[in-house]
Amino acid sequence: MDDLSDRPLKRRRSNDEDPRSPANQSPHPDPSPSYNLPSRLAPEPYREDDSSLDGPSRERSRSRSRSPQSSSRSPEARQSPSPDSLEKPSRLRYKAKLKLSGHKKAVSCVKFSPDGRWIASASADATIKIWDARTGKIQHTLEGHMAGISTIAWAPDSRILASGSDDKYIRLWDAIAGKDLSVPFEGHHNYVFSLAISPKGNMIVSGSYDEAVFLWDVRTARVMKSLPAHSDPVGGVDFVRDGTMVVSCSSDGLIRVWDTSTGQCLRTLVHEDNAPVTSVRFSPNGKYILAWTLDSSIRLWDYITGKGKCVKTYQGHANSRYSLSGAFGTYGKAPYQSAFIASGSECGAVFLWDVSSKNIMQKLDGHAGPVLAVDTHPSEPCIVSAGLDKSIRLWRMDDVEEEAQENGALAAADVTPVAVVPEA
Repeated sequence: MDDLSDRPLKRRRSNDEDPRSPANQSPHPDPSPSYNLPSRLAPEPYREDDSSLDGPSRERSRSRSRSPQSSSRSPEARQSPSPDSLEKPSRLRYKAKLKLSGHKKAVSCVKFSPDGRWIASASADATIKIWDARTGKIQHTLEGHMAGISTIAWAPDSRILASGSDDKYIRLWDAIAGKDLSVPFEGHHNYVFSLAISPKGNMIVSGSYDEAVFLWDVRTARVMKSLPAHSDPVGGVDFVRDGTMVVSCSSDGLIRVWDTSTGQCLRTLVHEDNAPVTSVRFSPNGKYILAWTLDSSIRLWDYITGKGKCVKTYQGHANSRYSLSGAFGTYGKAPYQSAFIASGSECGAVFLWDVSSKNIMQKLDGHAGPVLAVDTHPSEPCIVSAGLDKSIRLWRMDDVEEEAQENGALAAADVTPVAVVPEA
């Protein structure tokens, strides 16, 4: 593969390959199979103000004693801050800090390691680069694939990295030592577009242009289950937080949830517009699925309640040609944090939406072409983005700006210039 613009799912779709046309649509099962999802994941009824997707819903403190002694306390002593009493910022204040250069072709995927120390980037130049997330200095260049790399995923230990390529293989790497760990995982018959590693690190799920979803045993490098997932190329896959389910999506317009132990399809989600779905992610709390579609929309699905329903739609960016991806992030101070969604756009910007209100909180300009991949730091207010312009950009929110947001005003501060970090 010479350029990402030549890749399936990341190029302009011609009329004859549009799954929405009658000639290319194939019958699919009832979008609401009768399987029961695990009851432990059943959420509370969805609320319009439920903007926290990182864990349990925010709760007000109800522990005040109602004894006569407590009633004599001053109002100031009795009252405690609540989410409703804290005004949420209407904007985020991320700024460009670093520009990482080194890839010779478009960058298709970029991911923070789970511990936040490293950034891994994959490119159409068939290499993976490991960067220091703090300084932007390159640590290793991993070579071994024979064609462009579309997807990468970190293991929970922040050391092992998996990659999927147009050469049809999946490889495991020691990202810290910069070494190839094993023989390639062989099984797909076409380009490997997406993969994810289970929370325990013992399984890999992969999606391919061959329309299949495979579950792999990491230790043996063999396929445990082959899921007859879709009738078109599989664009995205992900594990839920406890590893009991995976989600897959395809340009056939379907999103499917699978039981990892049985291989059964637990739920099929399809929007009435039936737009091609190119990427999916579970929310951090496991209750929702975020899906990117080629109608310039990102949809948040409640896949547990009833037969599953779309509860939010985020728009404003451009997405009709390329497979884009993004991530969830948080803003505000604990324990009253709110969630946002970060995504690239074909206009060359990174968009940040508030999960609850769907408002665009910030638009980050800087890339010279479509932004294909965006990820958020696991613990710091930091975002990384990459795209067709071959560059990787690191965005941070200044401490002075976070403090100013808490006080309801933006403190005057000098703009930190972008530092360009070339390959060593």
